[in-house]
Amino acid sequence: MKRLQAKKTAGKAVSLSALAALVLLSGCGGGKAENESKDGKLTLNFLTQSSPLAPADPNDKLINKRLEEKTGVHIKWTNYTNDVFAEKRNLAMASGDLPDAVFDAGYGDYDLLKLAKDGAIIPLEDLIEKQMPNLKKVLEEAPEYKSMITAPDGHIYSFPWIEELGSGKERIQAVDDLPWINVEWLKKLGLEMPKTTDELKKVLIAFKTQDPNGNGKADEIPLSFINKPGGEDLAFLYGSFGLGENWDHTVVTDDGKVVFTASQDGYKDAIKFIHELYQEGLIDVEAFQQDWNTYLAKGKDDRYGLYFTWDKANITGSNDKYDLMPPLAGPGGEANVTRTNGIGLDRGRMVVTSTNKHPEETAKWVDQLYDPLQSVQDNWGTYGDDKQQNIFEFDEAKGMLKHLPLEGTAPVELRQKTSIAGPLAILNSYYGKYTTMPDDAAWRLKLLKDVMVPHMKAKNNYPNVFFSLDELDRLSTIQTDMFAYVERKRTEWYQNGKIDQEWDAYLKELNRLGLQEWLKIKQSGYDRNVQ
Repeated sequence: MKRLQAKKTAGKAVSLSALAALVLLSGCGGGKAENESKDGKLTLNFLTQSSPLAPADPNDKLINKRLEEKTGVHIKWTNYTNDVFAEKRNLAMASGDLPDAVFDAGYGDYDLLKLAKDGAIIPLEDLIEKQMPNLKKVLEEAPEYKSMITAPDGHIYSFPWIEELGSGKERIQAVDDLPWINVEWLKKLGLEMPKTTDELKKVLIAFKTQDPNGNGKADEIPLSFINKPGGEDLAFLYGSFGLGENWDHTVVTDDGKVVFTASQDGYKDAIKFIHELYQEGLIDVEAFQQDWNTYLAKGKDDRYGLYFTWDKANITGSNDKYDLMPPLAGPGGEANVTRTNGIGLDRGRMVVTSTNKHPEETAKWVDQLYDPLQSVQDNWGTYGDDKQQNIFEFDEAKGMLKHLPLEGTAPVELRQKTSIAGPLAILNSYYGKYTTMPDDAAWRLKLLKDVMVPHMKAKNNYPNVFFSLDELDRLSTIQTDMFAYVERKRTEWYQNGKIDQEWDAYLKELNRLGLQEWLKIKQSGYDRNVQ
């Protein structure tokens, strides 16, 4: 189970502002709207994205071959790799020469509402009602998702991706940046698992100075991370100093007050602790600039004493060299695990454009993706592929997909090669009925339950609010500058330690950038969603 990759804030695509004029100028007469026939089948033109590890033509994936046989619809794909997709998608949509749909679209809420306002995409609720029995069944079984995918104007503009794995504090997304510590080094140096921040500092010093890998070189990296919000950040450590931190800087107190984490005294204390580690030379010198590939390469060489990621299998392999470090008690004597606000929902996973001449047929095709057995394959991969390692075997007697052992393959890599992502739904009720739970997900859920959940103090987290276009516009405008400022200052403070001297000026600048208005909008959204 890889974490939900597109973590939505209120970001807006730069080129969307030109959509209305361009679409109108083009007369919505995209050259891709003619839908030529292929072997007597209806052809639909879809824009999509995929991993560089996946086939360049999505039709080479077995899942899509079977879908074409099942539906009688041929999809002509325009496919871009993930790293360039957003730019290519925005250019295509702004050109007026629209595809019939954007699949695995990665749209944020602002994008959806702006595209709808500009007439580039169509409302879907009538199609769902009349043409999509599988999706209707999902929304009846889990009605909370219907409200979450419905825009403030009452329309549904996109088909969602839904993946349930646990719920509440035990939801698999409850903690993103898990800390993995080198237990082989602990054992070799005769050290115990650290239980406090002070003990962690001593352990990291030992990793740096006592040659735990035994090669006679000072090439160990006591602590590494990727210095931006997400699964490889070290924000987990902030939980030892109060409310803690997460990727959107948002927590909710037990009495329902929305709090901006990066303005709290505990946040300041956490940064001071990380600066101490930096002063001692315990932090990877590349941590502030490195990308995923650099981070991964050093992890595969087992150079880390402590690092952060969603699943250690993707960095250091599924072996016993690294183990999950429990939450640490801070100076106040208490440990706290700050929950993320993520859930397994991506509202903007697929849209249908206004130039699509076959919306009903498109909806029927999409509805097949919400069949339970199909959704499971869309998300993880398939079975019976004689050219590719399989994720599943199919038990025909039980009508159930069973996960196969990964045999050392990184789960994220295999899934990128074989799954199709896109719109789908996997509910908790599907496990044991339509599919087994992936071994890595079951393992992670158990770790969270045993190690993390007992220390999650907050009873609330921030819901998946669908804000209005005006609200999103203000949130986006404020966040663009405010979040960048927060991340720049924390990086400076990690290294120069001047947070005490600069703290008051920092708080004033947050207010100048719109913090109080941001809090007011976020509080209003929270209050609407918990009534």
